[in-house]
Amino acid sequence: MHIPENYLSPSTCAVLGAAMLPVWAVAVSKAKRELPREKLPLLGIGAAFSFLGMMFNLPLPGGTTGHAVGGTLLAIMLGPWTACLSVSVALFVQAVFFGDGGILAFGANCFNMAFVLPFSGYFLYDKLRGRFGERVAAAIGAYVGINMAALFAAVEFGIQPLLFTDAAGQALYCPYPLSVSIPAMMAGHLTLFGLAEAAFTVAVLTYLQKASPDLFAAEQASAPHIGKAVYGLILALIVFTPLGLIAEGTAWGEWGTDEIAETTSGGQALGYIPGGMENGFSFDAMFPDYTISGMPDAAGYVLSAVIGVALMAILFKLMSPMLHRQA
Repeated sequence: MHIPENYLSPSTCAVLGAAMLPVWAVAVSKAKRELPREKLPLLGIGAAFSFLGMMFNLPLPGGTTGHAVGGTLLAIMLGPWTACLSVSVALFVQAVFFGDGGILAFGANCFNMAFVLPFSGYFLYDKLRGRFGERVAAAIGAYVGINMAALFAAVEFGIQPLLFTDAAGQALYCPYPLSVSIPAMMAGHLTLFGLAEAAFTVAVLTYLQKASPDLFAAEQASAPHIGKAVYGLILALIVFTPLGLIAEGTAWGEWGTDEIAETTSGGQALGYIPGGMENGFSFDAMFPDYTISGMPDAAGYVLSAVIGVALMAILFKLMSPMLHRQA
C-alpha cells in the first residue's frame, strides 16, 4: 500500500500533503494537551510496532504481496490522533531511509495509512466494543480500517490516467484506471491482508493487555510501566522480520520503472513506461528495500529493523519538546 515515487502526479501529492497539514497540526495539539510527558515514550513504542508490522510481507497468488500496518492497534493504545503521529513517523523513516514509499507521495501515504486507517478502525472499535467485546471490535475495526486505506489508495491510483495523459493519450503516472486499480487493490486486502491486520491487532493487543495493562489506562497520569515484556515483543518482531522475505514479488502498484512495462494486468502487459514515472523525481534511499550492502538479505533485513526502530526513538526524542505541554 506504500505508494512509490511518481505513481501520483505532483499536484495529487501536493493536495494530499496539504490535506495532512491540518491533521498533523491537530494531532500535535491534542498530544501536547492530552498526553502526559510520562507517556510520550509510547509514541515511539507504537511507531515501532507499526514499522515492524509493515516489514512482514505476505504473499498472494499471482506474485503480489502485502502487509499489516497496525493503525487500529495504535489508535486503541494511544487514541487516533496520537496514532496518526506514530504511523506518520514510521512512514517517514521508511520513505527517507529505506525507499519504502515515495518522498513526494509521503503525504498521500500518511493520508491513507496514518489518517484514514486509524480513524476509521478506531471509530468502529469504539462503536462495537460494548456489544461484541474488545477483541472482536478490535478485529473488525482493524479489518475495515486497512480496507478503507486500501480503497483510498486505489482511487488515488485510478484517477491518474483520467487526469494526466501525454499528447499520445498515454498515462503520465499510474496507468491503471479505477476499473483495474480498485479490484486489484481490494482483492488482497479484503482477503489475506485484512485478516492479517485483524490478527496482528488482536494478538499484540491481547499480549500487551496481559503483559503491561497500564499502557491502556487513559486516566493514569503517572508513567506507564514499559517493561521487559514490551521490549521483548519488539525484539522478537525484529528477530523474525526475515520471515517477510519469504513473500516473493512486489505489492500491487509498487513496481519500479524497470518492471511496470512488462507487468501484466488484465492478461496484457502495459508495454510502455509512463513518461511522468520515467522522468520524474528520483531519490536514493540509504538502505533501499531494507538491504545493507555486503550483507545477506536476512541479516540486512534484521539490521534494517534495528536501524528503523532506533531512528524512530531518536525522532520522538527530538520531537518531545514540541509535544510536551507546559505546566
